[in-house]
Amino acid sequence: MKTALTSRVRTAGVLTALVLAAGPAMAGNASPGPDSGPAADDRAPARSTSAWLPYWGSDTAYADALQHASQLHTVSPFWYEATSATTVNGYPGAGDRRMVDGLHAKGIRVVPTVIETLDARAMAELLGDPARRTAHTDALMDIAESSAYDGLDLDYERMAETEDEQLREQVRVGYDALTAELCTRLHTRNKQCVVTVMPHTLLDGHAYDYAQLGKVADRLRIMGYNLHNALDKPGPLSSTAWYEEFLGYATGVVPREKLEVALPAYGWDWTVGSTDRARHVTSKEAEALRRERKADYHFDTASGTPHFGYTDGGKRHEVWYQDANGTAAHLAVLKKYGVRNSGLWALGFEDPGVWDVLAAR
Repeated sequence: MKTALTSRVRTAGVLTALVLAAGPAMAGNASPGPDSGPAADDRAPARSTSAWLPYWGSDTAYADALQHASQLHTVSPFWYEATSATTVNGYPGAGDRRMVDGLHAKGIRVVPTVIETLDARAMAELLGDPARRTAHTDALMDIAESSAYDGLDLDYERMAETEDEQLREQVRVGYDALTAELCTRLHTRNKQCVVTVMPHTLLDGHAYDYAQLGKVADRLRIMGYNLHNALDKPGPLSSTAWYEEFLGYATGVVPREKLEVALPAYGWDWTVGSTDRARHVTSKEAEALRRERKADYHFDTASGTPHFGYTDGGKRHEVWYQDANGTAAHLAVLKKYGVRNSGLWALGFEDPGVWDVLAAR
């Protein structure tokens, strides 16, 4: 993603943009089951996929996870937000024990996601102060031990939104220190440490030290979406060439077995010629809209992405999204680079055919 709010509007995440668009036992211990613990990563060959569970529409997403449990090794509920060194707040439904227990019963790890609201300068100051950094680690560990979680997914994006190279380097160095401390402490509790990052390309993702993060984390999740975000001109959310670029870099500095590429299951509906933010649509919604408007299905072979156009109120719209056809094209790039693990943003959004494509990889 580009950043947490512009891109999810994940360039400050698809997550934050989607939020805006949409509107206790065993604490501290690894969850039960044959698939728990950092060392048990992919014992069942079919379980090569993780997925985020958004707190809005959580019941639908939860049902989706249970339906496809045989393919999921990890689900990351999007439940927490860090607002200061010592404060990590929960979104509605955070820590829902029914969901945690239900996922565990299906052999799925529960590794909730934490995002941050602090900008690059505030995070640089926090991360550069050893006392505040440890206090922040304490706050994160409190979340990790607040339920029968199997670890944490640290998805810090807003701190990467800066063109100031000196500030970006301070964030990079400080984030290395934070993740090293956090991952060590999570591992002492037999919990997983997952770090989600933007793709590293010639122009983007330089606030993340892939090599160091790959050493300390169990998984490095690369957000393989929002190549074009809600504020861009219409275009694909991801492309095979883009995947080639960031996987070429990532596989050179991080062990392949630790890498995971998160695939998009959504799209943007742009009003052509407008500077307004594009409207978020899930892949299911995009396809339903295409059929409703009787629009022709087009597949851009250059990027590996479906798209269509329609007119509403005299205004032309372009919709780019992702479906099973595009997912197959992008998984081929993962295979080329020896990356077996994939993710999905997000449960309940996807074209149902994606699961067959993932199973056949």
